[in-house]
Amino acid sequence: MVTMLEVTDITPGVSCCAPLVKEPIGQTDAEQLAVTLKALADPARLRLLSIVASSEGQEACVCDLIEPVGLSQPTVSHHLKVLTEAGFLSRTKRGTWAYYRLEPNALTSVADFLTT
Repeated sequence: MVTMLEVTDITPGVSCCAPLVKEPIGQTDAEQLAVTLKALADPARLRLLSIVASSEGQEACVCDLIEPVGLSQPTVSHHLKVLTEAGFLSRTKRGTWAYYRLEPNALTSVADFLTT
């Protein structure tokens, strides 16, 4: 399972890792960040993440994500699995459908690491 790079400790606003422009990134952090960015480096995944993030309650049923991206259900499910494993989404099952929710601070963590 892929885990998302954590860039903040338990103290709000305190970064655990040096931003890219202040000092070189270590090998382990670089590998973790690369996996996280790779999950975002696909147009379909970016669209799916955007649809979920802009949905009411930042949650959407997989049944509502197939048509907007124009991909088959198995392909959409694969992309959602990648985003979930990277820590951007969480998944809950309700009946026969899976619902995906944007993880709090998932995008902020990546943005902060790259820009702060």
